[in-house]
Amino acid sequence: MASSTVRPQTRDRQEDDVARRLLDSAATLSYDPATEVDWETPLDKGFHGASPEWSTLYGTAYWGELTDEQRKELTRQEAASVASTGIWFEMILQQMVLRDVYAKDPTRAEVQWALTEIAEECRHSIMFARGAEKLGAPAYRPRRIALELGRAFKTVAFGEAAYAAILVAEEVLDVMQRDWMRDERVAPFVRTINNIHVVEESRHMKFARAETRRRLQKAGWLRRRIHAVVVAIASYVIVTSMVNKDVYANAGLDASRAVGEARANEHHKSMMRSSCSGLMDFLASAGLLTKPALMFYKRANLI
Repeated sequence: MASSTVRPQTRDRQEDDVARRLLDSAATLSYDPATEVDWETPLDKGFHGASPEWSTLYGTAYWGELTDEQRKELTRQEAASVASTGIWFEMILQQMVLRDVYAKDPTRAEVQWALTEIAEECRHSIMFARGAEKLGAPAYRPRRIALELGRAFKTVAFGEAAYAAILVAEEVLDVMQRDWMRDERVAPFVRTINNIHVVEESRHMKFARAETRRRLQKAGWLRRRIHAVVVAIASYVIVTSMVNKDVYANAGLDASRAVGEARANEHHKSMMRSSCSGLMDFLASAGLLTKPALMFYKRANLI
């Protein structure tokens, strides 16, 4: 039977089946960052904060001039900035998910999974905050315009727009962190943080994909076109906010030169594009890669 003709009760059972599987996964494979991460051992500055290849300056002339110590400090500041951006978006995510299940039946597995996801995101935010602090970084915040756009998005986004935006943010982080958690050049406690986030976010991404497809079943042509652009704009704002320009000065670099070379860095753009190929395939299959949306993904170097 076509998905558009599935009866409501059948859809409810399908949603609950997915949610129950995710609840089972959370019950058997979850972490407490307070005890799993080594917070006590002092920071060893002999390690990077992220895989060097993911640095915004990797492959530039400026990178070639940096000492090993400068490169490591830069990747630590960049990792802290990415973590701070993750906290910002996870706060948006939590509010959107909570608003989505508000007044729904709490005995439903779908609602219980949503509350479980929010609990995991709360732990992740605290974990990222402690990780950034241990890396010796300040609390990096997005630009004012990004903060205000995020405030508006979390208030009005619904359905596939909310869940597709969640998926984009988590997928981009996921690809980076899978590299970092396997890289022995990265500080051990950062690798642990990345491993925890990758394992638990895999559940969140599975749910976001399922919800995006399900909500699109009810979306007409105009709504689908509008939400395609909304998701693309949200993606652009999130991705361009990941590395705060202040990381360069805080790493002791010439900020003006670093910002210019980072913006022109074809290696980093290529890393972003290749890491998002699967995500773009999903958005295309869901009908969310319209021509107007493509403009924003291209500007964000996601395609």
